[in-house]
Parts: sequence; C-alpha cells; structure tokens
Amino acid sequence: MRILVSNDDGVYSDGIWALAHELSGIAEVVIVAPDREQSAVGTAVSLRKPLKVQEIIPLRQGIKAYSVEGTPSDAVIVGLGKVVSGKVDLVVSGINQGSNLGEDVLISGTVGAALSGYLRGFPAMAVSCEAQRYSPAYLKKVSCFAALLAGRMLAADLPAKLFLNVNMPDLPVAEIKGLKIAGLAHRSHVNTVEEGHDGKRSYYTLVRASVNQQVDKRSDIWLTGQGYITITPVNLFLNDRLPLASLEKLISGLFEEFQQFILNNK
Repeated sequence: MRILVSNDDGVYSDGIWALAHELSGIAEVVIVAPDREQSAVGTAVSLRKPLKVQEIIPLRQGIKAYSVEGTPSDAVIVGLGKVVSGKVDLVVSGINQGSNLGEDVLISGTVGAALSGYLRGFPAMAVSCEAQRYSPAYLKKVSCFAALLAGRMLAADLPAKLFLNVNMPDLPVAEIKGLKIAGLAHRSHVNTVEEGHDGKRSYYTLVRASVNQQVDKRSDIWLTGQGYITITPVNLFLNDRLPLASLEKLISGLFEEFQQFILNNK
C-alpha cells in the first residue's frame, strides 16, 4: 500500500510530518507538498509554468519527501503523474493549522490538494484541526485518528471513490464527545474589504471574518462546536455518491478505537 501526503502549509510544516509518521505505520508514505505556505489558494493550478521539484532531506526517517514550487494541487498532480513511482492507493492532505468547515472547502488549499487526488480517481482525505491546539502532542493524536481512518479506507471494499473532509474540534482529546457524519454548513465566513493608504496610493485588503450563527444541527460547524469530530463526504459526481449506510459502516466503532489507542499510548 502507498499513500501520497500533501498539504497547503508547506513541506516543512509540523502537521504534515506528524501525519506522515503515523500513516507510515500502515503503508509506504511519500510526501509531495508545496515548498512554502499556500493557504486559501483552493484548487489553483499553475498552467504553462515550469514547476521545480526537489527531493528534500526527510524530517522523519524512512519517508521520502519532495518540495514543489507551486500550489497544493500542483504538488498532488505532479506527485501522482511523475514523482511517485508505482501505484498510489490513497491521497491524504494535512494536517491543516485551522479548521476547514462549511464554505471554507471552496478556498482551502488543504481540501484542494485532496480534491486533486479525488478528481484523478483516488480515494482522498483532508485533515484539519484548530490552530489553538496545534502542538506536537495534539498533532500526534490527530494523526493517530487519521491513520486509523486511512487504514479503514484502504481495507474497505467501497462501491465508489471516497473523498472525506475531517475536522477535529477545539477541545482536548479527552473531552471530545464522539464522531459524527456531517454536512457542509451553508455559510461559515463573510468577506469584507478594508481600505488603506501607503503614502503614495490607496490599496485594499480583503478580510475574512468568521460567522458563527449556525442553526443547522447536522452541519460540520455546529457539530464541531458541540465537541464532535466531523467527517464530511464530499461528492462532486453523482456516480461517486457513497450510500450513507456504507459510510456509517466504514466508521462504526472508529471513535472507540481511537479512544482506546490514546489510552494505550499515553
């Protein structure tokens, strides 16, 4: 089994290496990620532009890693098309420093990287957690959960390609209430424009402010706010729509397995 790992925070981010380390326990892992931070670029692709790719010295032994002078989508496309030799079984993006909920998935580079794998026929997963808890200890626990879910995705005989968006709530792991399949919230942010002046000319800055008034109790924003890990299936093609019963079967007992894993590895 082989997993391609990418992100939008850059190839040297703590999140991608914590994730790759845990995933390496279930499969061969190859990192192909942007050479620098690329948040909020969505699925941008650098058409007709040379993309420099360089193998880097790995931060974890036994994991090959490549930096790409481009976007998260560029990294995954190049990784699947040229860099990784042999069959890839799963594309995983993350761990993002900050949640990707609701309409954030439309601009998220983390989700964009996973989406580029899904659009090319690979099962994919995007993993995000709250920036406030972005510590090595917390990243290890998020990575453990992602690895448990990835192992199930690799082992499952699913009727369709699967693209999952995973978000951890802003809570210590011991206080997380459980795991829920969630829909995307209809609105998560509002964009405004602020005007400034540099002494010579006016300029404008786009500001993205959070909107917390979510009343849909099935949405990812509501459920993470209530203390649940959320898994949102993202379906772009009708023929790839996975029956809810199949997804529920895939994650049945997963949270309990995660809790036991944490208890056993304190």
